[in-house]
Amino acid sequence: MFAAGALAETDRLSRDDTRGGPACYHVAVTAIPDSDFAALGAPAPLAAALRARDYVTPTPVQARVLEAPEQDLLVSSQTGSGKTVAFGLIVGRVLLGDAATLPLPPSPRALVVAPTRELAAQVQRELAWLFAETGARVVAFTGGTDLRGDTRALRGRVDIAVGTPGRLVDLIGRGALALGGVEIAVLDEADEMLDLGFREALEAILEATPAARRTLLFSATLPAPIRALAKKFQRDAIAIDPRGGARSAAHADIRHVAYLCADGERLAALVNVLRLADDQRAIVFCRTRDNVAELHAQLTARGFPTTAISGDRAQEERTRALEALRRGHVRVLVATNVAARGLDLPDIELVVHADLPENADALTHRSGRTGRAGNKGVNAFLVERGARRRAMRLFADAQLSLSWTAPPDAAAVAAHDRARLRGEVLEALAAGPPAAAAAALAAELVADHDAVAVAALLLERALATRPPGEPLTRVDVHEAAAPKPRAAPSAKMALFEINLGAKDKAEANWILPLVCRRGGITRREVGAIRVARDRTLFEIDARVAGDFAANAAERDPRAPHVRIVPAAGELPARSFTPPRRQGPPPRGRPHAHPGKHRR
Repeated sequence: MFAAGALAETDRLSRDDTRGGPACYHVAVTAIPDSDFAALGAPAPLAAALRARDYVTPTPVQARVLEAPEQDLLVSSQTGSGKTVAFGLIVGRVLLGDAATLPLPPSPRALVVAPTRELAAQVQRELAWLFAETGARVVAFTGGTDLRGDTRALRGRVDIAVGTPGRLVDLIGRGALALGGVEIAVLDEADEMLDLGFREALEAILEATPAARRTLLFSATLPAPIRALAKKFQRDAIAIDPRGGARSAAHADIRHVAYLCADGERLAALVNVLRLADDQRAIVFCRTRDNVAELHAQLTARGFPTTAISGDRAQEERTRALEALRRGHVRVLVATNVAARGLDLPDIELVVHADLPENADALTHRSGRTGRAGNKGVNAFLVERGARRRAMRLFADAQLSLSWTAPPDAAAVAAHDRARLRGEVLEALAAGPPAAAAAALAAELVADHDAVAVAALLLERALATRPPGEPLTRVDVHEAAAPKPRAAPSAKMALFEINLGAKDKAEANWILPLVCRRGGITRREVGAIRVARDRTLFEIDARVAGDFAANAAERDPRAPHVRIVPAAGELPARSFTPPRRQGPPPRGRPHAHPGKHRR
């Protein structure tokens, strides 16, 4: 049965037995006329809460979800699409029906699972105001907080439980959280949870809920693991993509730019980019928590009001950092990908990738922190000359069209400061005459000295309070548009090792693409590969060894046990040959793919 505001006549449902499993339907939707939430069947108390906050017209994902049949939903939605309100409205339908308030429940009736503490806290805040008039109690259960507080909360009323997978599993195991009364479960940012290794936790949580529950799965992308999860835990799921199935790599409200700088000058380029955006809130993304700590210290030393978050920071510290950015106490947030998804950070006008994203999906999520809710934003990449080929492959994978340019130099920063100071002076003059004491002092000075000299001295001192721009080496940005083929690898090679060897059935033909993917290089930069019993040694062109080492050190969610590190010693003359086995040879290579390797 369809909800109020049923699907338009031009919409259709189609059975797809191959992509979503034997019971997954896909909604192909056309544009629907503007409508309000009540007309689309939102519960009256929730529609009133939305009107009170001036939310009148649903976003595409909210409209599609409200108009879908009352079945399980598999929704592809990007960050900033309004998905929290979307699934909140469906939760409201399930829990309220036609009622205006909720009866006292013996245990939670709705469950929302989110990948990070920050996203869980944000979902709790959103649902709290959305359900404020219904009497519902929405409680968040996340790591980094006192378990005793969670158990106390669960002894009282909890209508909607929101939590991270690890904490929810912990509470279930302790017998503190009973999910037998759950009527609807929501998995938010499901692809992120799988990337973080929470599949077993998600399965344990869903298996603790009734089989008859309704299940909503929201994910920015719908790769095979997500569809497998949906097939296992959803029934007759409707797959909804408000974008009509098209990949949304470049948001219309975001301007993308790649700054090409000389090797080793990314920090100087970043300083100048931030100096030209000195009245904007910005997020600067790094690959690792160590990079975040180092860059935060460097920017702070240069006078930027900066804060930082990464996965190793305490929850209280992360919360304070985000609140400082929201309140305008700082204007630059340095972060790992923990800030790329789900966080409520309004008015971010600039995103800077100090380190290139790992892949196209990470690029999309990072970039989506700006250009939200109809606002314009800039998405900037700092690319050293030696990494431009990797950057171009990344942009192509993300279907991203952008312009290459040189980063602003010290002269551009100085010109910006002069123009800004001039504007401030003119604005102050237009606001009215200066204070009497200041006017009298000015009269004294120009009576005995040249007025231009006096003004110039004061302006010079004002400009001196602003940190200067960083000097940069001039680069040829046209190289990036059509880079020349790389010459053959140099004679200088750096030695690395990977913790897979003959005992893991390692072979050079599948070690090579793994090395290239993890290190962000091409086959041309890889030299000889030698398989030993417990490890594999391989050569990397010394010219790219630094970037390779940094990229390869990043944890790979698809194979977290695989480690690549610099190696000492010399490359063996030949690969290790294991002793011949007795009996027939084994069939296939059970561990021939690193993602299937077992420790």
